[in-house]
Amino acid sequence: MQKPVYLDNHATTPVDPRVLERMLPFFGPRFGNAASHSHSFGWEAEKAVEFARKRIAELAGATPREIVFTSGATESNNLAIKGVVEAARATSTRANATAASIVTLATEHRAVLDPARHLERFGCHVTVLPVRRDGLLDLERLREAIQPDTVLVSVMYANNEIGVVQPVREIGALCHEKGVLFHCDAAQAFGKIPIRVEEDHIDLMSVSAHKMYGPKGIGALYVRRRNPRVRLAQQMDGGGHEFGMRSGTLNVPAIVGFGEACELCAREMAEEASRLRGLRDRLKARLEADLDRVDVNGSMEHRLPGNLNLSFASVSGASLLMGLPDVALSTGSACSSATVEPSHVLRALGVSDELAHSSVRFGLGRFNTEEEIDFAARRVVEAVRKLRALSPA
Repeated sequence: MQKPVYLDNHATTPVDPRVLERMLPFFGPRFGNAASHSHSFGWEAEKAVEFARKRIAELAGATPREIVFTSGATESNNLAIKGVVEAARATSTRANATAASIVTLATEHRAVLDPARHLERFGCHVTVLPVRRDGLLDLERLREAIQPDTVLVSVMYANNEIGVVQPVREIGALCHEKGVLFHCDAAQAFGKIPIRVEEDHIDLMSVSAHKMYGPKGIGALYVRRRNPRVRLAQQMDGGGHEFGMRSGTLNVPAIVGFGEACELCAREMAEEASRLRGLRDRLKARLEADLDRVDVNGSMEHRLPGNLNLSFASVSGASLLMGLPDVALSTGSACSSATVEPSHVLRALGVSDELAHSSVRFGLGRFNTEEEIDFAARRVVEAVRKLRALSPA
């Protein structure tokens, strides 16, 4: 067993060796630009891109022309949220075209909440709904929040901190009943649990390769082409690439890796999810057997297979991580790990600031073993006991 043991797979996953092997030729002899249509180097690159696009689409239950490549889920979220609102304003027949509004959740990633706040400064009304104590959305609250000027609802598939999986199919059905577009940030869920955009009534979906054993710096946005056809205002100008929605030279090696990662997930998802669920439950059982005052944050029933978010009372999460140099964990989202504020996700669940500061996220992944889980459990128990012994509480 190699140390440190990596249990932060929600922040990023290691690139699967099979993905890396598929990518390597595109850093060397197959280096063409996919937009170069006058010679074989460009044709070869374009063929590889389209093959990857097909694989990504198949994993989502979409068509290849509905997949738009981006630099990652953050860019995809921005393109979806800003693109829908700006397109709605441009085509609006209302006298007040700035009245377009959107609805989202308090537990969303900053890559959704921040673009929404940006639009708010330009006249867009943003409704941020609370969640229940288990992290799930109340569908009736959503129904009440959708107004005649609502153009978009944005709800993530699975939360990046607490792993809670929302009732996406019901949310999508409600949005379509109301004639509102539904955007879903699926960065944490894609490749880990089955997703079918048609059955889930998803109109826009953001995904990222590095959360599913692919390379960093590449993602995609699913954009529905029919029933209804989604219109977006592009956010990146300069050449009209990606069906006129996202200009820029394509990152061919990363796209190839993304496609291979999707193919592996399509083949291995069910078996991998079952194995990770077993490891996660093994970790939870060991920690709860040897420690008291351990609270699970979020629903255990509706949760990603590899996620466990726990609060250890009377222990600082940051201090716990410092006492575990041989186990890689986090206290929340990697995108907000520099802040000293309690997690906005845990606050939205009604968790006290004290317990929020005591929370740790365990992100189990493809390459974790039983031996690593048992080692991590022992080390966490030792560290928690030591910190509690030193605590005035």
